[in-house]
Amino acid sequence: MVMADRRQSVGSAEVAAQVLKALADLAPSTSLSRLAEYLAMPASKVHRYLQALIATGFAEQDAGSNRYALGHEALRVGLIALGKMDVLKVATPYLLQLRDQLNETVFFAVWGNKGATVVQVEQALRSISLITQVGSVLPPFKSATGLVFSSYLPAQEVQLLQQEAGLTKGALQTLNLQLAEIRAQGWHSIQGLLISGVDAISAPVFDARQQIIAVVTVVGAASSALQPAADSNLVQRLLQATQAISCRMGAVQI
Repeated sequence: MVMADRRQSVGSAEVAAQVLKALADLAPSTSLSRLAEYLAMPASKVHRYLQALIATGFAEQDAGSNRYALGHEALRVGLIALGKMDVLKVATPYLLQLRDQLNETVFFAVWGNKGATVVQVEQALRSISLITQVGSVLPPFKSATGLVFSSYLPAQEVQLLQQEAGLTKGALQTLNLQLAEIRAQGWHSIQGLLISGVDAISAPVFDARQQIIAVVTVVGAASSALQPAADSNLVQRLLQATQAISCRMGAVQI
């Protein structure tokens, strides 16, 4: 009898977890019928679990629309889990995989108090000698990494960077158009702008608030297989890596 009760408790917990995950997948809110369809469960069964989740604060129901959503306790638990996530630790296996897939050097940068700062470099076996090393700070408007950061940083911070750069009115207009294009594309490439003969392709990493927290960059000699085209193997692999890291950090893929 004890074992049967224990199995029933475990089974109930698994179903409750499935309902919570479905509420997250169907965020910001969903109807009972849509939730039941998504879970492939009878609506009456889903309703019972929803009531238990509402009672414990893990789900909530809007009184006006009768739609269901994650509750404050689910959000609190999620924020605690995200707070323990180290983006570099999360990113490392993806950086190694990307390096091995492309046989190109890959580096990871975060935004520090001095700008885009390289915090990890994974050298490819056939890589070129790079000036960029751990601790390097890259310019915001003359590197692929810096431009990707500048495309997603808060507007006030970007304006301050532009003022510090002393850009002319024409250069400023051109730059703002470029940043808008990078946001629309979701990645950016540069051929030999920062270092002659070295090409770079960068893409952003986001957190649960959809704010940029890092940039992954692939670098190689201009004569290498780097192909800055949206349908190229390199760009697709890079985006797969950055999207996977973003997902692990709680970002919602759109």
